[in-house]
Amino acid sequence: MILQNIAWKKSKGVAGHNVQCWAKRRRHIEAFHEDGKRGFATERLSASQLREEMAKEHVKDLSNKQKARQEARAVDKDFFMSVLNSSATKRDAKAYIQRFTPAKESPKPPTTNPAATEQRTQPSQGNGVNLGGFYGPASVVGSPQFLQHPHKQTSSLVGPRLHVALVKIRAPQTLDDDTLNGVGRTLSQLARLGLLSVVVVDCNRVPESTPDPTWRSVATAQANRIVAAIDSEGVTEARLVDNVIGVYEDSEKPRYGAHTPVTTHVTLRELMMTPLRRGVIPVIPSLGYTDITQTAVPILASDAVLALTRELAGLPTQTCPDENPEEVRERLQTRRAQVSLDRIIILDPLGGIPTSNRPNGYHVFLNMEQEFEPAKKDLLKGVEKNTAEASLQGQFKQNHVSDLGLSNPFSRFVETEFGCPKPTPQTAAPEPDATMTPKPENKYHLQNLELVRSVLSMLPPSSSALLTTPDEAANAGKKTPFRAGGVGTRRHRNPLIHNLLTDKPGFSSSLPMGRLGQTKPMMGDDPSTLAASITPTTFAKHGMHITIFPDPKLAPWEPPLSEKQHIKLTDSYIDLPRLVHLINDSFGRTLDVKEYLKRVNGRIAGVIIAGEYEGGALLTWETPPGVPDDGSPESRARMVPYLDKFAVLKKSQGSGGVADAVFTAMVRDCFPNGVVWRSRSTNVVNKWYFERSRGTWQLTNTGWTMFWTTRDMDKQTFLDYEAVCRGIEPSWADGKSILD
Repeated sequence: MILQNIAWKKSKGVAGHNVQCWAKRRRHIEAFHEDGKRGFATERLSASQLREEMAKEHVKDLSNKQKARQEARAVDKDFFMSVLNSSATKRDAKAYIQRFTPAKESPKPPTTNPAATEQRTQPSQGNGVNLGGFYGPASVVGSPQFLQHPHKQTSSLVGPRLHVALVKIRAPQTLDDDTLNGVGRTLSQLARLGLLSVVVVDCNRVPESTPDPTWRSVATAQANRIVAAIDSEGVTEARLVDNVIGVYEDSEKPRYGAHTPVTTHVTLRELMMTPLRRGVIPVIPSLGYTDITQTAVPILASDAVLALTRELAGLPTQTCPDENPEEVRERLQTRRAQVSLDRIIILDPLGGIPTSNRPNGYHVFLNMEQEFEPAKKDLLKGVEKNTAEASLQGQFKQNHVSDLGLSNPFSRFVETEFGCPKPTPQTAAPEPDATMTPKPENKYHLQNLELVRSVLSMLPPSSSALLTTPDEAANAGKKTPFRAGGVGTRRHRNPLIHNLLTDKPGFSSSLPMGRLGQTKPMMGDDPSTLAASITPTTFAKHGMHITIFPDPKLAPWEPPLSEKQHIKLTDSYIDLPRLVHLINDSFGRTLDVKEYLKRVNGRIAGVIIAGEYEGGALLTWETPPGVPDDGSPESRARMVPYLDKFAVLKKSQGSGGVADAVFTAMVRDCFPNGVVWRSRSTNVVNKWYFERSRGTWQLTNTGWTMFWTTRDMDKQTFLDYEAVCRGIEPSWADGKSILD
């Protein structure tokens, strides 16, 4: 009976389908005669009209598709032209593809559910119909299972790993719409290249200051401006997310390691992760909600960035005492597998971190492990200087008002206009206070420097930071004229896109100032004029420690008075096996250690080591032929500072700034007056050497090219350099002293 009912329903459905098809066919062949009377055309006439209508629709569709393709090509051309202007090398492109290519999914393990196995292997019946779904274990499979220790299937929820950048935009209320739209366009291009952004809006609201009733409306309005700027490109969407940051009460602040207490944390992770998985950029204003009262309060943008860093990096903040540690560990591992926080980008109208050691006034590359403390002290000197000047000015104004015995109204005017407290006979002069600093730039630079240090300390060494101005970040979105940047006359690059493709600064930090900016016929020889064209952008990494033997901070490197003052590679503070491995790996040849030690052990000026022997330089004092090596003042005056070995591990070549850090330490700290070296004429690194040397010379009848960094070199020094470079014999185990 059941089978009959099923057959009847099926036949009824088929009959209804036939009726619908017949009615549809009747409507297609129905037509109008020329006299306006309704009738039925022949099959041949209706087919012709139908083909004509279909042809018109097809032409219309082709026209629309062609127009859409043209618009898409225009957008792609504009996009790829912006990317190509970054001038990424083949090595950079290969590294970029390797970083952003999704990992292959691991094969799914075979199921261990016996019920599912039995259902899959259920034998078919004689009529060819598998009845396993109606009988047998189907009812068991469909029923809920109560297990004591259910298996957590977290691997299926991870999906492809997202590459994310934390972007902090300071003072967006000071930016015009064109600049903000340019920034939105650049963030959209980064998303197309595989790097999604999480934007934190910083409106310079300080929680400790006097409460401003409009702070929330200002923060929300500026966040909406950024959302509109990203959406205006029509490629990547953005969304305002203003309820993901929680604020701990004073009594419940947890401590993060041995550092200061954590004030903020992410409360609703999925509100941020859901847009990211869909390719939407979350825009987060600097506001949070207290955990107990759920009151909206202003927070520092730096605290919001740190909270997001801990969440995206999968670091623990505060856990319940009753929570299983194993479950916490698995949850954090899952979060790390979901997201890779590659970099932090700070867009500040003030630009990168300033320094007094470079003519352009900004750090190009910051090795935080080595240069954080010097950079901080350099900024604090500026703060102290400005504070002292402000204190003297305030003291003068106070004394001037007191001596004249001015009335209270004028005193209040001075207090309002000049920011000086109203003087009283009982109070002495105020102590110098940073709040009286007339130029607050260094305060923001210090905040950015501290924030970059804190974020990079929580991330892997491969992560990086970029600090630049919104105008530079928006140059791909604004029609700017051609201007030189970097080396020679290269077209100006967008620092965000260039940094994504290369993981490097816009130009090398070890380049001399004369090789930067516009060409000399256009700008002249004035270094200050050249420095004015340099982008105020700073690229930072956690980096590595640079060790120098002997330390040039204790005593400058000078020719020794006797052979006993020379250091040796066999000294206990030098790891000779690791140094030999570094040289062999970098040159692709095997060093004859015995012969090499015999030649250099009495001539070593110093050794520079980067990190754990990832890079290094070995420098010697060489005596020109014909000059007696007797330690006399004449002999010491003719000694040549020579770069004997400059090596970087192959895995560290082209990235991480290892070569730049070693070279900068050599020319800035060890031999600031100049150094000479030689290189094979066919060496692919010669281009790098050409850009960093002050002069080169092809040694005739040899396979060597001589380089030097000495300024204002005289004839005798040049001849000594040439004689030393010609006379040194290689010390390789293959015995090939003559170059190909």
